[in-house]
Amino acid sequence: MSTTPFPTDSTPDELDTIAALAAAAAPIWAGTEPTVRAAALVAAADALLAARDELVAIAQAETGLTEARLTGEVGRTAVQLKLFAEVVVDGSYLDVRIDDADPGFVLGARPDLRRYRIPVGPVLNFAASNFPFAFSVAGGDTAAALAAGCPVIVKAHPGHPLLSVRTAEVVAGALVGAGAPAGILQLISGQDAGVQMLQDARIAAGSFTGSIRAGRILADIAAARPTPIPFFGELGSVNPVFVTQAALDENGETIAGGYLTSVTGSAGQLCTKPGFLFAPTGNTLAAQLVATGADPAEHRLLNPGITAGYQARRDAILATTGVRPILEGSVRIDEDGNGWATPTIVAVSTTDLLAGRDTLLDEAFGPLSVLVEYDDAAALAGQAAQLFEGNLTGTVHAGTGEDSPALRGIIDWIAQNAGRVLLGGWPTGVAVTPAQQHGGPYPATSNDSGTSVGSAAIGRFLRPVAYQSVPQELLPAALRDTNPWNVPQQRNTAGASQAWGSLQPGALG
Repeated sequence: MSTTPFPTDSTPDELDTIAALAAAAAPIWAGTEPTVRAAALVAAADALLAARDELVAIAQAETGLTEARLTGEVGRTAVQLKLFAEVVVDGSYLDVRIDDADPGFVLGARPDLRRYRIPVGPVLNFAASNFPFAFSVAGGDTAAALAAGCPVIVKAHPGHPLLSVRTAEVVAGALVGAGAPAGILQLISGQDAGVQMLQDARIAAGSFTGSIRAGRILADIAAARPTPIPFFGELGSVNPVFVTQAALDENGETIAGGYLTSVTGSAGQLCTKPGFLFAPTGNTLAAQLVATGADPAEHRLLNPGITAGYQARRDAILATTGVRPILEGSVRIDEDGNGWATPTIVAVSTTDLLAGRDTLLDEAFGPLSVLVEYDDAAALAGQAAQLFEGNLTGTVHAGTGEDSPALRGIIDWIAQNAGRVLLGGWPTGVAVTPAQQHGGPYPATSNDSGTSVGSAAIGRFLRPVAYQSVPQELLPAALRDTNPWNVPQQRNTAGASQAWGSLQPGALG
């Protein structure tokens, strides 16, 4: 792969060559022994860490994010790859189920049936702007798809083109050097090129992190293909936070500080930023926020496009009836068109929020959040249902030992309308760990059946297939009785069906 950045969008001929390489690599990578696939993922992680200083310097120049933030993000990206290496070796993600042939099966003779999950094929990943490592070329979607056994084509984000090229060189080189086939990870550039590739019959699934508008367009394209394909888009979220009076009485100052930190981290350009915080009318949070954020430092926004979008949303919110600035903040635009922002926090009553919902409820991608003052805790769940669609997260701050129907009601509402429920803490910390869920009902994601963070993310790029009465020598390795891949196998033995319904342990065999 050339070290020269893409000077222009990928051409149709280049796209055809890239898709052909990915299609050729797909069966090879899918059939690669788990230990070899896992070792390649670890090699890619180690290569990223070895190139960290070089990559961080490029990312700083292109995104304006801090060295500390970017250095940590490279580490997170490496951890994601290593987590999936463990998942591949463990093999549980294959969900192997074996039903032995059973002439005495309760519904008549049962044939030998063996089911597991196989890679879907080449995946097209649209990289994000706000995480130039963790949700970009080598990020979570790429790591999950590679672990599943799928080649990946990444549509580079225009906000960090040089970084995209160099990251792809580092990671693809490490993968191929560790035994992966050529074409295992490739890069394309340009909006039209991304759409053309999504429509290519050789692409089996798509993933995306970005705006609702762009993500919905791409999801509709994937669904409208002659053969529709799964498309996993993370689109938008305002991540409401609900604070009880008991929590404020016990911990108000800490809540104010944590809220401001969560809103302003990475200049508010995080999909899990708390866009709304509900607190009782008459609370002291406004004064505490002013004291905490009285002299904020300005931070650069990612690019001129995000600057323009943030400035427009901020102006619209500030102009809405009933909105009162707590921290008015600012946006300074430099000679390159990049924005430099300080935090904006506004207050509004639930009545005015409901009246101004058409203006206020859309995500503001930047360091802005809305403090909502409520009068009746028992009405919170109902008001939330009127205001919000699906979200990635919902958070509750309650007093120690607090329990009430109102509190349980808002927690239940969050569970039905978000992918992650937090009791205390702040949603902008997303741990890369097996139990994580980073997804949620639309419009948080286009498909809420999976997660884009954590080991369960691998399931998005697999599909089930069953083999019936297939001789051992023709079965895939994971389904054979000899189990050469040494993966977990759930076996239902002959005769076990006679005990179904007895509610005894092991009734499935």
